[in-house]
Order: sequence, then C-alpha cells, then structure tokens
Amino acid sequence: MHPTLIIDLAGLVLTPAEIALIQHPGIAGILLFGRNIQNRTQLQHLTASIHALRPDVFIAIDHEGGFIQRIQRMGFRALPSARVLGEVYDLNPHVAITLAEQYGQIMARDLMACGIGVSFAPVLDLHDLQSPVIGQLDRAFHHDPDAIIALASATVRGMHKAGMCAIGKHFPGHGSCFEDSHVAIPVNHKSLDELRESDLKPFQALIKAGLLDGIMPAHVIYTQIDPDFAAGFSPLWLQEQLREKLAFNGLVISDCLGMKGADIGDLNQRANQALLAGCELLIVSHHSPADILNLLNHLPEPSTELQARLHAFQAKMAPIRVTPHESSDFAVEPDTR
Repeated sequence: MHPTLIIDLAGLVLTPAEIALIQHPGIAGILLFGRNIQNRTQLQHLTASIHALRPDVFIAIDHEGGFIQRIQRMGFRALPSARVLGEVYDLNPHVAITLAEQYGQIMARDLMACGIGVSFAPVLDLHDLQSPVIGQLDRAFHHDPDAIIALASATVRGMHKAGMCAIGKHFPGHGSCFEDSHVAIPVNHKSLDELRESDLKPFQALIKAGLLDGIMPAHVIYTQIDPDFAAGFSPLWLQEQLREKLAFNGLVISDCLGMKGADIGDLNQRANQALLAGCELLIVSHHSPADILNLLNHLPEPSTELQARLHAFQAKMAPIRVTPHESSDFAVEPDTR
C-alpha cells in the first residue's frame, strides 16, 4: 500500500494507538492543530517522535497568518492576515509584494525549525465579506484576482526560498460563496467563463508559473459545471479542468473529509469518491484510529502516475525530514514571556 491519508492527533504526545497507526504504510502525513502544541520545545519533541517512527511522513499545519494560525505566541512570530497585505497593496503594490515574500519565508522558516514541513497555504480565494469562512476571517489577499496573483506569487517565492512546498487553496475558488463548508454545503452559480475571469484566475496564473506544488480543492458545488459533486469529489473539476485544461502536475490534496461540505455518504464513500475524482492525498481528521484503520483497509491501490507524483513531493520534503530541528537565521527566539 502507498501513503494516502493525512491524519490528526489527539493531544500533545503520541498515544499507543497513534504510534501504531503512524507506522501503517497508508499514512502519508500528520496534520497538527492547536491542541497538539504547548510550546516550541514540546512541539519539537512531538515532531521528532513522529519522524523517528516514520522518516517519510510529512507534518503539516494550517498556518496562514491572522486568524488562521494554529501556533499563537509560544515563541512564534505573529503573522498578519492575507487581507492586511492586500490593504498594503492598495497603498503601495511594491512594498506589499516585498512584504508578502518575507511573510512566506518567515512563516516557512519558523515552522520548519520545529519539524513542520507543510503549511496549507496560500489561500487563492477572492476576498468577499459575505463569505463567513474566507472574507470575514480576512483569509484572502484581495477582491481583485490580479492583486491576489501578485501577492500569492510573492508569498510562494518566499516559501520556496525557505524550502517549503506551497499548496494553493481552495480550487477553483471558495471566496464567492456565502456558506461555510465546515457546517454547510456551499454552492456557486457562476458559469465556467465567469469563474475563469474571477475565482479561477489566481489558480490559472500560479499553475502556469509553476509555483504550486499542490492544490486543495473546495468542498463547493459549482452548479453550472457539475451540479452533482463538490469540486473535491468531481472528475469534471479535478481531471478535466485541473489536469487537462490547466495542465497541473502536482499533488491534489483533499480538504478534510469530515466537513459538512464533504457530506456524500460515510467516510469510506467520501474517500473513494475523492480518489475517483482525482484527489491523491486525503485529509481525515477527528476520527478514531479504529475508523482510520477501517478506511485504510478499503482504499484502492494508487496508479503509477500518482506514485510518481508522490515520490516527487516526498523528494522535496526529504531535506526537511532529515534535519527538522536545526535552527536558522529565521528561527524565532525562545518565548520568555
């Protein structure tokens, strides 16, 4: 079996069940939440214990800046939200782009100094205050796709300079939806042509520039394109549009399969539909180790093409896993508060 699942942990240290589960060959990564982090020293011990069990497993987190920072204080520098950079862009684009690159590099260096190799960032969605989960949380850079392209590209350049992969989300755009996919199934009624001139535009540009190592699709139904499935479960979106039309050759990583927007059956049905649609790594959080083991027993074998993409992604992660806890000139000072 090849690694497919990205799972979460219960607390600050590994439980016996988690130790056994991490060693399963179907586990590709670990997604950390705030409940897993007490301080820098504890976090370094936790990531070291994971890598001691499985050097090939990557450790990920949502660390976008602003409201979405799993690590607050505790020796980590606070990052501005993406929207703050967008506001600076309106005043001085050159300064904002410079800051965005520094923002990406600092974020990546701080995380990598603690053994975290992936931050699911940047957000490429449009800023719209009617969106409760994107606009109202200041997670998007701007309402103008061209401004998003400039700021997100700079952020990714900073991440890449630090050695971190970039995962663009939420394809093909979540910002124009008025529902939160954590608690509802959002819908978008734009036509494909309308999406190409708005929500899709940042994804198109960063893919064309070769800046994205991975894509996270949205748990959003785009009624004019595929009225039956959200993008993360839709072959029309992930194969026809993302792979064929946009020629994206990186990894496709599902958003969490436990969200309300992913409500298309039980966990096994969700996972199999996501894989059938074109997702290659699946995030499964807030499920018991027993549920995860049951799911692993029902997953299909990945294609040769998928295996090649996984190997390429793992190769980029290798330097992070080999020396995950060395300090650097971007590592923050210990928290003395």
